[in-house]
Amino acid sequence: MELLNRQNYRKLYVQLYDKIRKKIEDKEWTIGFQIPTEQELCKVFNVSRATVRSAVLELVRQGYLTRQQGRGTFVSKKAISDKLTMFVTFGELMLGAETDLLIDVLAQTIMMPLDGLDDKLNISGDKHIIYIKRLWKVNNKPILIQETYIPFHICPPLLEEDVKKSSLFELLEKKYEIQITGVKNYFDVTCLNADEGRILDLSENSPALVLTQHFFSGETQIMYMRSVKRPGEFELSIECERKTT
Repeated sequence: MELLNRQNYRKLYVQLYDKIRKKIEDKEWTIGFQIPTEQELCKVFNVSRATVRSAVLELVRQGYLTRQQGRGTFVSKKAISDKLTMFVTFGELMLGAETDLLIDVLAQTIMMPLDGLDDKLNISGDKHIIYIKRLWKVNNKPILIQETYIPFHICPPLLEEDVKKSSLFELLEKKYEIQITGVKNYFDVTCLNADEGRILDLSENSPALVLTQHFFSGETQIMYMRSVKRPGEFELSIECERKTT
């Protein structure tokens, strides 16, 4: 029996998804291999059929597995991914290759999901969220305001972490083993409100680029981020590649 970590903040089906995907990527389960049935997986990992089904369906959706009516589920990892993978960091995306970067933490607290944040995070309105607000500066000049919202139950210890020097992505993935499997990015142009103008040392209603991002672990949304960038500073560059496996 391969037990999942029930003390982990990640949902069981996400942990199971990772274990099955690792077996495929490590060639333990090769292309054409018929994986155990749902009932067998339930026994092996001591989880419910709903947990198994959620993990398997996500792997089917991503092309790792294929289901054949009346036969079972088989490994069918695509030779070429049908997605483009962005391989730049957030800093490189928004600020280019600039290295003289400092980050000030303006807020790191817990709050209720006001102003529609419950819908943006797909949670109920009575759930607490972690709120982190950071100011990115280059050569001591304020360049970008980044606001991050994470449902509290996803990672409570994040409230105590040093987010001035640490990447939120690395903290979630490497320290707390919360894998980010997808991100939806939306670019727009906005007018700065009074507080944003004050922080960026610009007048209220000045135009600025805004990037909103929705981060997912499997089908669960784990983070919402809004970044407002000072206009006229650095080019926006996105570089993508199609990865082979």
